[in-house]
Amino acid sequence: MEIKELLEKSKSIWGDEKLNLSQIIVRTGKVFGDLCRWERDVKKDKETHNDYELKKELGNMIFSNIRWCDDLGYDPEECIKIAIDCQEKFVEENVK
Repeated sequence: MEIKELLEKSKSIWGDEKLNLSQIIVRTGKVFGDLCRWERDVKKDKETHNDYELKKELGNMIFSNIRWCDDLGYDPEECIKIAIDCQEKFVEENVK
């Protein structure tokens, strides 16, 4: 799917309500916490540690961030391009 299609799908699921930065931070923390629990790997969480659940959480990060860019008035494709440019620059200056 194209980024534009993912954004449209997100809006069809969640509607037109836009989250503010504070609301986005809380939701990001929830998904990040799920990934941290995965890494912590305690006994009570073992049942949920499977490929499906990890893929779901990584997908939540990708899919939700596309919507959140738009909620804040940013073009998700531009945000991705900026991230790519910055990562390339970082590697060029610090890794190679």
